[in-house]
Amino acid sequence: MIDAIYQFDHAVIEWIQLHLAGGWLDPVMAVITGLGNAGFIWLLSGIIFLFFKRTRPWGIIMLAAVAATFILGDLVLKPIVSRARPFIDDPTFKLLISPPSGYSFPSGHSGSSFAAAVSLFTFDKRFGTAALCLAALIAFSRVYLYVHYPSDVLTGAALGTCIGLLAAWGYSRWEKRNRQKLV
Repeated sequence: MIDAIYQFDHAVIEWIQLHLAGGWLDPVMAVITGLGNAGFIWLLSGIIFLFFKRTRPWGIIMLAAVAATFILGDLVLKPIVSRARPFIDDPTFKLLISPPSGYSFPSGHSGSSFAAAVSLFTFDKRFGTAALCLAALIAFSRVYLYVHYPSDVLTGAALGTCIGLLAAWGYSRWEKRNRQKLV
């Protein structure tokens, strides 16, 4: 099973490098991936949402989901799996961005992006759809830039999706319980 995953990873990453990489997409992908550095775009959005009564729950859930995904993905799973990044496995590859530190699996950019986007989608489909598109671009940029394997990104996205849904569900349960207390 692990061999099949590695074969898939290498086939996809090599196809991207042969058919898509180079030219105008290189700087675009570097900018897109930068939006996900340290969860920047998601943390900023969550903080902005906190300032408005209508969107305050969005901000709370987004920030909680991103934090939980960071803890589980970066602090727990990455050290356990300890998977090297593609550019470490192939040191001849010239990176377009500064080499990220730490392990590759799961992708923290993908995890935080999908945690935030999915939790936002549960509140507002319009903003959530835009956020999901950005999350997918950030996730793809990680493979494009040769800093993650596809399975790292897919696992990060799945982890973030689950945590985003769980955070939104937990908030709705908490809100429902508080409304019942008022009655």
